Amino acid sequence: MNKKKKRLLTIDLLFMFLLIMADQITKHFAITNLKNHEPWVLWEGVFELHYLENRGAAFGMLQNQKVLFILIAMIILAVIVYVLFKTPYQKMYTKLHITLVLIAGGAIGNLIDRLRYDYVVDFLYFSLINFPIFNVADIYVTLSSIYLVILLLFVYKESDLEFLTFRTKKFRDIK
Repeated sequence: MNKKKKRLLTIDLLFMFLLIMADQITKHFAITNLKNHEPWVLWEGVFELHYLENRGAAFGMLQNQKVLFILIAMIILAVIVYVLFKTPYQKMYTKLHITLVLIAGGAIGNLIDRLRYDYVVDFLYFSLINFPIFNVADIYVTLSSIYLVILLLFVYKESDLEFLTFRTKKFRDIK
């Protein structure tokens, strides 16, 4: 691995660490200031901070499936690490790096909660649309996953992602 690639992966790790810290700090705030208290209404009828212990996945689905969620998170993180290591050091892949680091940061943030508390701390609530309560890590994962789909559908061509194939060049050339 060349120096530039090592530098990029170091930046990825630092960015991921900052994302995880921001998530964990906000969750600590929620635990210390919102748990066992009335919600904090920040904008009447629109947005509030409302403490919730989520033992499920997105929108509270699959309650009490901690082992499954940990396994899924580990698989997702392994895939992300693989892709980050395989991605060539070129400017055109900067968006991919940022997107994957955001997904990994969110996955790790929620994984820490599951391992530490057996649930994920949620506290952001849009009462205007009665949207399920979520957290900062959820924002990372949701928005960056949507952006990843956009990148894969509209930005990168199949040939741009050739580096991810398991086939050797000899077999890629055979059509």
